Amino acid sequence: MNFISYTSALLIALLTFGTFESPKPKKKKGNTLEIVKTWELPDALEEVSGIAWVSDAKIAAVEDEDGLIYIYDLAKNKIDKTIEFADDGDYEGIAVTGEDAYVMRSDGLLFEIQNYATAQPVTKTYQSAMSHKNNVETLSYDAKNQRLLTAPKDLDPNDEDIKGIYAFDLKQHLMLPDLVARIDMKDKAFKKFEKNKAYRTFRPSDLAIHPKTGEIYMLEGVNPKLIILDKTYAIKKVYELDKDDFAQPEGITFSPDGTLFISNEAHGGTANIHQVALD
Repeated sequence: MNFISYTSALLIALLTFGTFESPKPKKKKGNTLEIVKTWELPDALEEVSGIAWVSDAKIAAVEDEDGLIYIYDLAKNKIDKTIEFADDGDYEGIAVTGEDAYVMRSDGLLFEIQNYATAQPVTKTYQSAMSHKNNVETLSYDAKNQRLLTAPKDLDPNDEDIKGIYAFDLKQHLMLPDLVARIDMKDKAFKKFEKNKAYRTFRPSDLAIHPKTGEIYMLEGVNPKLIILDKTYAIKKVYELDKDDFAQPEGITFSPDGTLFISNEAHGGTANIHQVALD
């Protein structure tokens, strides 16, 4: 074979089989997050269903079986205190408003625990606008407006095509009639998550308000995801959460400086709290 024939054969081979360069890594699509630190929770919090920042690296938590508030110390990696407020029940959300704490039961009954951290806390109850049909798992303190925010996991009381965010006024101790926000289950941000029954498209397991931006962060535990609503309550971002890291995210809270924490039920593994940083 002469030089010209050899060169032609080599060129044909390169064109046929491609070059020998290593393939370039693919960039991940969509929004990303980083788990900064993880705390594995004790068996008592295996079914952790809601968390709320207290102070000094302490988080209040509830689980969906016992009428107890657990104060978990992040610095010491242990439960610092347990507070009984009611009989057994499906408790799903918690908010702390200073000396008082509020806990949401899944049937829409709201528990106020006055002076919750003292030796003799006092418990009162209020019926919200929701019931067991709505399956309520969310609760957050809106300090700016002196109210609690909540949303149904399943059917909205007013419209099956939305998830409304409702407010409980802390001065009047009643649910306000007007919606704070309407999340359209047919919003383009939910396109890839659409279900035959619209209310199943997004099923909130908890929510929290960012202390710096005022944006609302909402979790889903069934098909793990996190959505962020901007100040106009439009969907700003959607994060799909990896089930390997977020087996069943049920609780979300912020420290005053805006550090984000997400809790996960054990779901066959170990319950935990992740400190999370978003892109």
